[in-house]
Amino acid sequence: MSMMLPYLQGFGTGGGLIVAIGAQNAFVLTQSIKKNHHLKVCLVCALCDAVLISLGVFGTGDLVASNPMLLKPAAWGGALFLAWYGFGSFRSAIKGGKLETEEATTTGVRSIIMLTLAITLLNPHVYLDTIVMLGSISGQYSGDARYFFGFGAVSASFVWFYTLGFGGRALAPLFKKPITWRVLDTLVGVTMWVIAFKLYEKAMSV
Repeated sequence: MSMMLPYLQGFGTGGGLIVAIGAQNAFVLTQSIKKNHHLKVCLVCALCDAVLISLGVFGTGDLVASNPMLLKPAAWGGALFLAWYGFGSFRSAIKGGKLETEEATTTGVRSIIMLTLAITLLNPHVYLDTIVMLGSISGQYSGDARYFFGFGAVSASFVWFYTLGFGGRALAPLFKKPITWRVLDTLVGVTMWVIAFKLYEKAMSV
């Protein structure tokens, strides 16, 4: 039971970073709607996240956890980043964004996989979100709790991408409505601020 909290915090943090409107989500949803190797696309996206999150937890997270001098700045950095991210989510909720899915697609398996890798790995934010931020935040947890945090973030990635993959046709009309993103962005903002407050408490106690 004690490991459920870091798992859920990892799930919430990872999920909040993943669901933002962007090229990758639009691409995955488009392939799902057109049933263009969409489950392979979901797998590639989720596996990329899993590898990068693991690098963060076992790299940045280990470094932070093993060096007490880094714990406080990492906690402050994570709290400020999540507070800023949450503010951006609330701002998006007020604006009411819309996900466009009318992009051209490629039909070949090899081409679609290469395109998925490009959309995923050529985005510099993916490295900031996974290796740097999730890795640093995971370093706030001791022992196995850090790995449960990482596992929660990885789980969120698989759940999100396969939700888009399996439910693409049903979800597409919903995701095109600004109200859907207002609700989702509000939930993301609340989640980010709650976890940011937890990190703030951690920073104050170090």
